[in-house]
Amino acid sequence: MLFKRGGNLKRMSMREKVIKALKKVYDPEIPINIYDLGLVYGVEVYGSRVKVRMTLTAPGCPMAAYLPALVEEVIKQEVPEAEDVEVEVVWDPPWSPRRVTEEGRRRLREIFGRDIVEEWIRRVEERP
Repeated sequence: MLFKRGGNLKRMSMREKVIKALKKVYDPEIPINIYDLGLVYGVEVYGSRVKVRMTLTAPGCPMAAYLPALVEEVIKQEVPEAEDVEVEVVWDPPWSPRRVTEEGRRRLREIFGRDIVEEWIRRVEERP
């Protein structure tokens, strides 16, 4: 897959393709993709093997079985050269809104009309 960067054509790395695929997976409760929501902790590529470390917004999330399976399926569909895909759900460190990317924060501001991540940070840091 080719894309244009700075006027030059560059071949997209498998890692970049995986991240692009991850941005097609949305949290069912928050209309932001899992990558920009900060649920993806790591993407490692070893030849044709892909390992994704991710978390969920809460340990009791009802999507705990569904979302990792969806991530695996989307990567296999969008990145056919990824012959072996492993998705590991981790809980340490726990997810917090601080992990939301700038793009995710921009989308949240569009949706809610204010920076709810900044509000959360202020509220948590102001606790005694």
